[in-house]
Amino acid sequence: MKMKLFVTTGLVAVAMAVVSAQMSKTVVDVAAGSKDHTTLVAAVKAAGLVETLSGTGPFTVFAPTNAAFAALPAGTVEGLLKPEAKATLTGILTYHVVAGNLDAAAVVKAITDGHGKAVVKTVQGGSLTATLEGKNVILTDEKGGKATVVAADLKAGNGVVHVIDHVLMHK
Repeated sequence: MKMKLFVTTGLVAVAMAVVSAQMSKTVVDVAAGSKDHTTLVAAVKAAGLVETLSGTGPFTVFAPTNAAFAALPAGTVEGLLKPEAKATLTGILTYHVVAGNLDAAAVVKAITDGHGKAVVKTVQGGSLTATLEGKNVILTDEKGGKATVVAADLKAGNGVVHVIDHVLMHK
C-alpha cells in the first residue's frame, strides 16, 4: 500500500510541476515557444513590449501567425520593424491585446450575452468586435478586417493567448 501511495503522490507532484511550469510562462513565452509566431515575437521585441507583456497582467493576446503577417502588403513588416516606426508598431501590437483573462468560454459567453456580438476594448484604446460564424470566433477590427481564432486558450501565468489568422488594424 505504501508503494501505491508513493506512486500516486509522485504522479500528483509531476502534474503539479507541469501546471506550475506552464503558469510561470508569460504570454510572451507562449508566443516565443511557437514556430508560427516568430514574426510576432520579433515585432514585440522591436516595439519594446516584452517587459510590459511579461508583467502581471492578466492579458488576453490575439496572436497573428507568421502567415498572417506575410499576407500584409509587401514591405509592411520590414517597415514596421524599423526604429522610426516603433510608435506605429506599438499601436498595432497593443490593438491585439485586451486587459483581462478572456478564455474561449468567456468570449463565447460575451457574444451570447451580447445577442450575437461582443465588443472588447483593446490596450491600444480601440475596439474589436467578436462574433460567431458556426463554431468559429471571428474578430472584426475598426477597419472591417476580419480574423478567425484558429487556436484558443494557450494559457500563461499572466493571461491567455488565442491564435488568429490575420493581422488586425485600428483606425
